[in-house]
Amino acid sequence: MQLFSREYLRDIFTKPTNYINTNRGKEYYDSLYKKMEKRLAKLKAQKPVREAEIKFEELLDTWELTRRDFLKWVSATTAMLMLPPQFEPLVAQAAEVMNRVPIIWINIQDCAGNTEALLRSATPTVDELILEYLSVEYHEVIMAAAGDQAEANLEKAVKDFDGKYILFVEGSIPVGMPEAFTIGRHAKTGVEHVKHLAEHAAAVVAVGSCAAFGGVPAAHPNPTGAVGVMDVVKGKPVVNIPACPANPANITGVVIHYILTGELPELDSLLRPKFAFGYRIHDNCERRAHFDAGEFVEEWGDYGAKNNFCLYKMGCKGPFTFNNCSIIKYNEGTNWPIGVGRGCIGCSEPEFWDKYATERPVADSPIQPPAGRGVESTVDEFGLGILTATAIGIGIHAVASALAGKKDEVKESE
Repeated sequence: MQLFSREYLRDIFTKPTNYINTNRGKEYYDSLYKKMEKRLAKLKAQKPVREAEIKFEELLDTWELTRRDFLKWVSATTAMLMLPPQFEPLVAQAAEVMNRVPIIWINIQDCAGNTEALLRSATPTVDELILEYLSVEYHEVIMAAAGDQAEANLEKAVKDFDGKYILFVEGSIPVGMPEAFTIGRHAKTGVEHVKHLAEHAAAVVAVGSCAAFGGVPAAHPNPTGAVGVMDVVKGKPVVNIPACPANPANITGVVIHYILTGELPELDSLLRPKFAFGYRIHDNCERRAHFDAGEFVEEWGDYGAKNNFCLYKMGCKGPFTFNNCSIIKYNEGTNWPIGVGRGCIGCSEPEFWDKYATERPVADSPIQPPAGRGVESTVDEFGLGILTATAIGIGIHAVASALAGKKDEVKESE
């Protein structure tokens, strides 16, 4: 029985994917521009959360970032947020009033990898400057206070900025073993801690895959009953920024959007911002041409590995993973996993550790694809079904491409 027609396979692997509508018409953008202008005017009229803080221009000088560096960042961020170039002045203004929005950042069941990714930068970037310029009222990893003093600082921030602060949560929530993360002298469990702070927040941002979907702590057998923030927080807007670690550019993008509009960005069915997770890694991969040509790395160190062939047969999960890693990259934008010869492990997808992290093609795993679906379908089209996307279709395409390539080689040798 033939699972997929030749035309179907050709279409899903050659036709461009349109996950996001990036051009909504002049009327829409004119209205949005006016809305953002009004929002920024309101923020400019407010005093900074901490009046003694250094001004934005002075911070640029301190970090030895020129105005040109900043404007380049503005252009890139405007494009990342899928806004036309005429919005660049507004994005620049938004960056300069970031200190009007208070931030509370907590760590639950995590390795602090997202915080470390920000702290361990080789050279400061504008994204990191933006995150430093924010009025972070509480951050357990980087603040000097501890014990009762830290607890008092947190409660003061909650009281002073009730309903105004953005709550960032890093790490999964241990609902099956809440006593495993009891916090402070007053013995508040991790679950109670998150619920309490979310109740008084304007919005909640789950940073990293652990906070978004449970991540590594939720891997089998999940002894703590780890879940994502969205499974615990109800009645408040939640945005997930998964990946291990989350990219600082995506964190900044969410905050900038909130500054510009007073709202969270458009989200997919997994509550991920579409501007960052509306792209499938497979479609923007620099090795995609080798996939289409049936050229794969068969084992580490072989001819294909030395010539940047596709890593699908070595377990790359790019065809099943939604993220903009290949576009904005990591380490000051210099590279990303596939760029250095390591396949994607799907870290921005739910249950990635159990389903995707092993070095084997999904076609060889027990994961079953949803009937009649292709990997080109978006995460919104059938929700969590994308997590078991068409491994069979990809396997057939890979084999067909490889056979076609071998036939061409035979013809050339004759």
